[in-house]
Amino acid sequence: MDAARLYLKYINISVRSQMQYRLSFVMATVGQFVITGSEIIIIWALFHRFGSLRGWLLPEVALFYGIVRVAFSISEAVARGFDTFDRLVRSGDFDRLLLRPRGTVFQVSAREMQLMRVGGMAQGLIVLLWAVSVLEVQWTVARAGLTLFAIFGGVCLFGGLFVLQATLSFWTTQSLEVMNTVTYGGVETAQFPLPIYRPWFRKFFTFVVPLACVTYFPALGILGRPDAAMGSPVWFHWSAPLIGVLFLMVSLRVWKFGVRHYRSTGS
Repeated sequence: MDAARLYLKYINISVRSQMQYRLSFVMATVGQFVITGSEIIIIWALFHRFGSLRGWLLPEVALFYGIVRVAFSISEAVARGFDTFDRLVRSGDFDRLLLRPRGTVFQVSAREMQLMRVGGMAQGLIVLLWAVSVLEVQWTVARAGLTLFAIFGGVCLFGGLFVLQATLSFWTTQSLEVMNTVTYGGVETAQFPLPIYRPWFRKFFTFVVPLACVTYFPALGILGRPDAAMGSPVWFHWSAPLIGVLFLMVSLRVWKFGVRHYRSTGS
């Protein structure tokens, strides 16, 4: 409880500092809404032209889009400290965090919360609610719970990716752009069903970076569709988001390994 209160104080300070320039905050939030909104317009244009994508309809793909966009926006907001962690390593300011009586994960994660990401989250939530209202699915408490579970698993998975990106900075000093191919690029990939990709690509985003476990497989459970791409059982569709949580736990173990091998900047 003490850690939770301290975390809320950190977040309160971060939010208050961002609200000092309210017009800038509003413009950044609207910008996030418009930029992410352009993606769904492109997807709509695609389906307007071709009708379906290998048997998948627009509302079904909108379900994918809504889940991954909401999850990524939340993760990007709360894990901002890890996304910009390489600056702490280059400046040597990470040494100060090591001297404080709190864990490094807590301090880095509480260092900043990017409030403007609420624009992207709102846009994704609108698309998700539209998909829920249009899909010919009998909604139950279990299906609604699976949707929320998929979003939570996605938040954990993207958070784990940000942690791994930050951990690499202990050796590379500067964040590697190649990680953006599995974070920001992964968002684009997870917006579409797995069967449209090549087999090796499906396996990579299932067993290496398990984005399919927080979008494709739970979406199959929600829609009640069989898995034509990987042949996975129904029980896995309902439990797959748990892999996102496990991915975050593994990422935090890798972070601890990186902290133990940190050698400072020498300045």
